Amino acid sequence: MPNFAQSIKNEITRLARREIRSQTLALRKSSAQHRKEIAELKRQAAELKTEIKRLAKLSGNGISPQKSQDDTVALRFSAKSVIAQRKRLGISANDFGKLVGVSGVTIYAWEQGRSRPRKTQIQALALVRTFGKTEARAKLGKS
Repeated sequence: MPNFAQSIKNEITRLARREIRSQTLALRKSSAQHRKEIAELKRQAAELKTEIKRLAKLSGNGISPQKSQDDTVALRFSAKSVIAQRKRLGISANDFGKLVGVSGVTIYAWEQGRSRPRKTQIQALALVRTFGKTEARAKLGKS
């Protein structure tokens, strides 16, 4: 014959689990619903960001969409990138500086690693990165 104390303990454990399960069921359902809503909101945010980028390209007026502080943190600076972008566009450091809003000497200093651009200048570099040769020459007023 089983131990009476063990039987009581097993029954109490079974009832406690059953009660806990019934009380947490509503919480689980609402948690799952919230996760679904969050996922949907993230999808909508991503779609809206791509739509903003598409519309900014279509407008072609040189105005980039406003960036939040989170976007500026993601931008990185590389001296090799400045050199590569300048060569890709086929322009001098002085002209590249005009596009970014600094002098040609500053561009050389960035390329050689003697100095680093400020946050606003990094944003300008990111904008210039989207230019093609034709657009860069148009912004500089050359043919």
